[in-house]
Amino acid sequence: MKQNIIYILVFCLGISAYAQDDLLNELETEATEEVFEQPAFKAMKIGNLQSTKVAEKGDLYLYVSHRFGSLEDGLSTFFGFDNANTKIQLVYGVLKNMQIGVSRESLRKTYGMSLKYKLKGQTNDFPFSLVAYGTANINSEIRKDRYPFLKSGDRMSYATQLLVSRRVSNNLSLELAPTFVRQNLVLEPFQKHNQIALGAGGRMKVSKRMSINLDYVYNFSRHEDSIYKNPLTIGLDIETGGHVFQLLFTNAQSTNEPGFISNAEGDWTKGDVFFGFNVVRVF
Repeated sequence: MKQNIIYILVFCLGISAYAQDDLLNELETEATEEVFEQPAFKAMKIGNLQSTKVAEKGDLYLYVSHRFGSLEDGLSTFFGFDNANTKIQLVYGVLKNMQIGVSRESLRKTYGMSLKYKLKGQTNDFPFSLVAYGTANINSEIRKDRYPFLKSGDRMSYATQLLVSRRVSNNLSLELAPTFVRQNLVLEPFQKHNQIALGAGGRMKVSKRMSINLDYVYNFSRHEDSIYKNPLTIGLDIETGGHVFQLLFTNAQSTNEPGFISNAEGDWTKGDVFFGFNVVRVF
C-alpha cells in the first residue's frame, strides 16, 4: 500500500513539474514577442508632410487635396476661392508594408508617381517607425516654345525621404523627415538643383475623433535671396467613419514634395497663407 502511494506522489509531482516548465516557457515566449504599437498617424499625411502610415495590402485610397489661393488677396479673389489648386491621387497597397501612388495636380499640371515602404514598425522593443518614401513628378505645363532647348527630362523633379516617427503617448505623435529634393529645372537662377531639407511634424489628439497637426520643412539649400519660404502647415484632423477629413492653413499651394519643399510662395508673417483640405477615402 505504501509503495502504491509513493508511485502516485511521484507521478503527481512529475505532472506538476512539467506544467510549471510549460508555463515558464510560455511566459518567456510572450516576454520576448514583439508587440506593435498603434500607428502614430491616422492619415498618410500630417498636413503637407508625409506621415509613416502605409496602406494595408489590397486597400485602395482616394486622396483629394485642395488648396485655395492666398487669403491675402481678400475679396478680389474671394479670399483665394477663385485660384484653387486641386490634386487627385490614388494609392494602393500592393504588398505588405508597401504602397504605390499616382496623382495629378492642377498647379503646373503636374503628374506624379510615388512609392512608400515601411522598413520597421514601432514595437515594445523598438522605439520608432521607419518608412522610406520616394516620388517622381512631371511638370507638363513647361512648353518648348518658352524653353527652346528644353529636354524631356527637364520637366522632372524628385524627392526622397526617410520618415521617422514615434507614438509618444495615446495623444501625442512626433516625426522627423530627412529629405533630398532634385529639380531638373529650377524656377530661380541661383536655386540649386539638388537640395537637402529636414521636415518635422506632430499630431496632438484633442478628442476621440479630432487632432491638431503641424508640420514644417527647413530647406538647407535655399539661397538667402530666394523669394520662396520654408513651408509651415497647421491643420485639424477629423475622423468620420471610413475617411479622414483634414482642414489646414499653409504657405505652400503645391501639395507635391518638390513643389512645397522648394517653392512655397506664401509668407505667414504677411498673411500670405493658403487655406485648404485633404479628404481621404479607403475602399
